[in-house]
Amino acid sequence: MPTVEELYRNYGILADATEQVGQHKDAYQVILDGVKGGTKEKRLAAQFIPKFFKHFPELADSAINAQLDLCEDEDVSIRRQAIKELPQFATGENLPRVADILTQLLQTDDSAEFNLVNNALLSIFKMDAKGTLGGLFSQILQGEDIVRERAIKFLSTKLKTLPDEVLTKEVEELILTESKKVLEDVTGEEFVLFMKILSGLKSLQTVSGRQQLVELVAEQADLEQAFSPSDPDCVDRLLQCTRQAVPLFSKNVHSTRFVTYFCEQVLPNLSTLTTPVEGLDIQLEVLKLLAEMSSFCGDMEKLETNLRKLFDKLLEYMPLPPEEAENGENAGNEEPKLQFSYVECLLYSFHQLGRKLPDFLTAKLNAEKLKDFKIRLQYFARGLQVYIRQLRLALQGKTGEALKTEENKIKVVALKITNNINVLIKDLFHIPPSYKSTVTLSWKPVQKVEIGQKRTSEDTSSGSPPKKSPGGPKRDARQIYNPPSGKYSSNLSNFNYEQRGAFRGNRGGRGWGTRGNRSRGRLY
Repeated sequence: MPTVEELYRNYGILADATEQVGQHKDAYQVILDGVKGGTKEKRLAAQFIPKFFKHFPELADSAINAQLDLCEDEDVSIRRQAIKELPQFATGENLPRVADILTQLLQTDDSAEFNLVNNALLSIFKMDAKGTLGGLFSQILQGEDIVRERAIKFLSTKLKTLPDEVLTKEVEELILTESKKVLEDVTGEEFVLFMKILSGLKSLQTVSGRQQLVELVAEQADLEQAFSPSDPDCVDRLLQCTRQAVPLFSKNVHSTRFVTYFCEQVLPNLSTLTTPVEGLDIQLEVLKLLAEMSSFCGDMEKLETNLRKLFDKLLEYMPLPPEEAENGENAGNEEPKLQFSYVECLLYSFHQLGRKLPDFLTAKLNAEKLKDFKIRLQYFARGLQVYIRQLRLALQGKTGEALKTEENKIKVVALKITNNINVLIKDLFHIPPSYKSTVTLSWKPVQKVEIGQKRTSEDTSSGSPPKKSPGGPKRDARQIYNPPSGKYSSNLSNFNYEQRGAFRGNRGGRGWGTRGNRSRGRLY
């Protein structure tokens, strides 16, 4: 093993050789042997090996392996120095291997080392983006779980920082191609991260690009398969996928496949849905998703059939007036409960799809059915007016800080919900029913959009976790003629949908929440 003095002497030989440095192979071998010495020798070797690496292609493997030994040294200062110098080995055909090595080194728990690895990866990314992606995706597909997880997060956070001259169209095409391979077997959290990566690519900002992303999501959602409402994993996957698809829909990128699936497979099973997410009103979440998508539904093959299913589900939440006894009082014990949040979603969805078949209520329903519906609408509208008056009275004169209390926030949202329902009911009372009014769903930001203007990014942000409805009376929370008594929903926080489980568990040996067996240990 060479001493410090021998290392310096051989360094001097190489440094003085200038253009003939490649003739001093023995001197470089001495420096390579420095990795077998003590702390001082290793530290010097970590600096000297990369400095002359390019002059000795026949010793490339030995040099890279020597540097890797230093990257795994027990001394943290030696590891950091060795990692810092790794980009100097990223030349020609060695670059993908160095990228692969650096990707594996992302598993370090030392924050300084982790930052060095990130910086080194970014450095070689700018040298050769395709080669670096080769190393990253190699580990994502075959590496250990911790390496895979951190490599995906590296891509999701760092790609957007790279300049356009690095992220060329060809590079973005490679990212899409490799991502499709990974998406054959991913967890829910990984899927969300990949949607964030892909939706940020410039080449996928076009209508055709967005359509590609919608098709990717549809494949993950298994829309060709029968829906299993009693399987919480199946329900969970559909919700997560749909949440990723919603921001992609527009007047040019239609939600038809998803809306059709929800009408045909999900709505009939709404009451039997199960979810692994504790405290989640799964029925309301499904109805909110349907409402958001219904605005961008294109031509539907079985429109009348699906509109009828939606209509039938709406009737379930719009009760008939209670029967009156001979003395004029209610024969039953109490007034029916009005579930405003559910009705807002269902009525909005029906209103959106009804535009495509405007004679549904008049020509497709028999007279008795239409009469029944009008009675239900009228009864609901009466209760609605009482509730709106109560809310306006409660909020009258309140401004600024007074409106920021939890109770008043709930009342503000409840007023949005009830006003929306009121507008939609008025439309349906027209003869013939009208579908011209527009409302903003209570959980969405209000925007002034001119006719023909495209949706802005504020509408929903790509890849964001879904928001839970910020309140309004929950199921059975209010009787329509009773004054407010504090029984409002207290759940006002933005809904942060928990990413869980695995998709495509039957494709790569990855079960729900687990991944297939992979080799362990050093893969350099």
